Amino acid sequence: MGAGKIIAYLAAAILIFFGVLFMWGAGSSSGGGWGWVVIGLLSVGIGFIIIFLASRRNAALEGGNQEFTYKIDLSGDINLDSLKCKSCGGSLSKNNIEMVAGAPVVTCPYCNSSYQLTEEPKW
Repeated sequence: MGAGKIIAYLAAAILIFFGVLFMWGAGSSSGGGWGWVVIGLLSVGIGFIIIFLASRRNAALEGGNQEFTYKIDLSGDINLDSLKCKSCGGSLSKNNIEMVAGAPVVTCPYCNSSYQLTEEPKW
């Protein structure tokens, strides 16, 4: 639960609590009468509106999972069939390459070594 949602629920609870106190105090002999009832109803109503908006906003943010696709544009021709592990010489496929902190990293399924994929100059 985010900090904004916690703050919204606390503010709503305080408004509802004091709204009920105002409505309850309006009936006493030293109470404010109908003015306090109106203030109490407004406080309770605003509290429930804040709860509704906070729960609706959170549901909209959690609505769907986002999937990111990284497209790598390398300047030279890359043949993934001939990609070999630097440590053990095992054959690697495109499934062994993943993006870590914006750089392509190769993880060998045979020796579990991982290293950053670098492009050698062609000349």
